[in-house]
Amino acid sequence: MMAMVLSACESSQKPFCFDEMTYSPDQTVFRLFAPANARCVVVLNQDSLPMAFGSDSIWTVTAKGDHKGETYQFVVNGKASPGVFAKAVSVNGEKGVVVDLRDTDPQGWESDRVEHRLPQDLVIYEMHHRDFSVNQPSAQHPGKFLALTEPWAIDHLKELGITNVHILPSYDYGSVDETRLNEPQYNWGYDPVNYNVPEGGYSTDPYDPLCRIREFKQMVQALHQAGIGVILDVVYNHTYDKDHSNFQRTYPDYYYRGNSNGSGCGNETASEKPMMRKFMIESVKHWINEYHIDGFRFDLMGCHDIETMNEIRKAVDEIDPNIFIYGEGWSAGQCALPSYELAMKINMARLPRIAAFSDELRDALRGPWADNSVGAFLACVPGSEESLKYGIVGCVSHPQVDMKKVNYTKEAWAAEPSQMIAYVSCHDDMCLVDRLKATIPGISDDELIRLDLLAQTAVFTSQGVPFMLGGEELLRTKQGVHNSYESPDSINRLDWQNKTRYPQVFDYYKKLIALRKHHLAFRMGNANSVQSYLDFLSTPAFTVAYRLNGHATDDQWNDIIVILNANREAVSVDIPDGVYKVVCCDGQIDEKGLGEVDGNRVMVSPQSALIIHN
Repeated sequence: MMAMVLSACESSQKPFCFDEMTYSPDQTVFRLFAPANARCVVVLNQDSLPMAFGSDSIWTVTAKGDHKGETYQFVVNGKASPGVFAKAVSVNGEKGVVVDLRDTDPQGWESDRVEHRLPQDLVIYEMHHRDFSVNQPSAQHPGKFLALTEPWAIDHLKELGITNVHILPSYDYGSVDETRLNEPQYNWGYDPVNYNVPEGGYSTDPYDPLCRIREFKQMVQALHQAGIGVILDVVYNHTYDKDHSNFQRTYPDYYYRGNSNGSGCGNETASEKPMMRKFMIESVKHWINEYHIDGFRFDLMGCHDIETMNEIRKAVDEIDPNIFIYGEGWSAGQCALPSYELAMKINMARLPRIAAFSDELRDALRGPWADNSVGAFLACVPGSEESLKYGIVGCVSHPQVDMKKVNYTKEAWAAEPSQMIAYVSCHDDMCLVDRLKATIPGISDDELIRLDLLAQTAVFTSQGVPFMLGGEELLRTKQGVHNSYESPDSINRLDWQNKTRYPQVFDYYKKLIALRKHHLAFRMGNANSVQSYLDFLSTPAFTVAYRLNGHATDDQWNDIIVILNANREAVSVDIPDGVYKVVCCDGQIDEKGLGEVDGNRVMVSPQSALIIHN
């Protein structure tokens, strides 16, 4: 039956918020931002509905009647797309679908909540849906959203003690054909198509437009019920390609910065343009309101302008100020905007309550990102101690850190330690095990494990927000592949047998996370406190030691001393005279105590951390 059409432009009655399809049983309203001189129609099933242009630059048409479940496309000057803000799509995201999103809510969704924590209290676990579950014998839905609802997955994450999972891009992306999921296909998902719809390849039925939405919500709900928050990786800085993107098909060249390629992916979006900025803000709000997302990691945040990121923070605060926002404080190439306008790491002082990754700490531990064969502190390469100290204080200024000797930064960029993400590896890099093998030729298994645990001790006792790559607790390897974004499962999957093969590794990670969570001194969250209550001690080469004034930070322990020794031999370190309980030594952690030391000097075992307190 031909749809009845009303051409009145309803968008003039309220600010346009990228509600391109608004459903009710009586009518469905379609809106689109497109050029004034365009020819715009909506193809609803087989009906072609001409759109009317309004004075606010929004094209509108209203289809009377109940159109739930019908597909639609916007056709602008002959080019069809689901628009830029589809909320439900057909297989491979080719068409939008008219839906009532309340039909996708799992039972109890209206009361779905998770405890929101202060940034410094977070422990973030980065995962890819397929990597995490595809090789797990207990998985009923390997590689799917639903895998994270299963007891084996929830139990593992709860036992490890992380507070939040950071899921790699989970919106509809372009490089996996959802009609051929029985064939080997793999991608991380940094190739956006429909930004506001979950990826069908992670659902059990990509042909059912409601299935991917419902199962994503079930995943979030299961994690929330376990007390685990969900952080979404968002990639607004570029699209899968430019010419065939929904942006370009609806409003050519508006959403992009000319031929600039700051993303390194062949196109660069223009966050500073009003409607691109509005799109990003409304997209983030949609994921919060519809999917109950607890945080966002912005891919190549340094491509976005500062004003847009601050406007996003403001809009998020109006919903929930506890939602955490962080990103990569760099771009992958030269952006069209000058660096002082961009959300770069060096500009973090102008981005309050937004965090950035610290490549200073990362590369101080394992070596430069650009050369896998070069080591640093863990490989006893000279010159990395000061950069490590800078990471330990959370990248804030500190009187005992000589910024002239820090690897990439000569001025402290974090205003508060909660603006710094502390990590040693993530998805787009060699994982820690592979990096140690590449930089220390002939490394033994024992040495590899010792240095792995030492590296993570530096991360989890730093004053920043700790972040780990999923599978590191299982001594993960990607067989030396640096950029495994389209490598097969044999490279990217987790080896779950390692949990029993190397039980001391998982046990150490679990107890290290618990140590941080139990003691406020490791997560002060305030630059003044870090500057006042963290003191570095004199040490031999390839050793860093510091004392925390636990009493001043309301910790149950008084003085806490952390010593990180990368040397292949034991070292002697002078400490303030006293009697101390040992809680971390020789690859073991026990908060009840592993023994005592008495005096003003301690011996620290090779390639390990010593943590003591009085």
